[in-house]
Amino acid sequence: MKSKRKYRTVEMLLRIVTAIILIQTLHFKFSGHPEAVHIFSVIGIDPWGRFGVGAIELIAGILFFLPNLWKVAAVITSGLMLGAIGFHLFTSVGIVVEYDGTSDGGELFVMAVIALIFSCILMYRANLPEMYRSYFPQRD
Repeated sequence: MKSKRKYRTVEMLLRIVTAIILIQTLHFKFSGHPEAVHIFSVIGIDPWGRFGVGAIELIAGILFFLPNLWKVAAVITSGLMLGAIGFHLFTSVGIVVEYDGTSDGGELFVMAVIALIFSCILMYRANLPEMYRSYFPQRD
């Protein structure tokens, strides 16, 4: 019994930390912070991409706090973070974002990696193949 409670506590901590990572970046995306504008301009999708990604992150951040919907949030977050990590690695954004003579020291990249790892752990804990089968039953 104690083992199950320990796993639920770890699961809740992973959900909270991931939601905090998603939600704390929203201010920068929605307020037009120079770093966020720089990143999305380099990618070529500013301002609508910045607002769109921010809206999806807001939805996922909220879903992490709702029973059973946190599983959907983990899937959404893993997709978002794979995209973010891909843009950091394969575009001129770089792992360390430098803009206007300042640098983030790789902080955004590290937060994306942490959110991806945590969301993958949560997807594993959610037993997604079984969840998929319950939402989409096999036809005979």
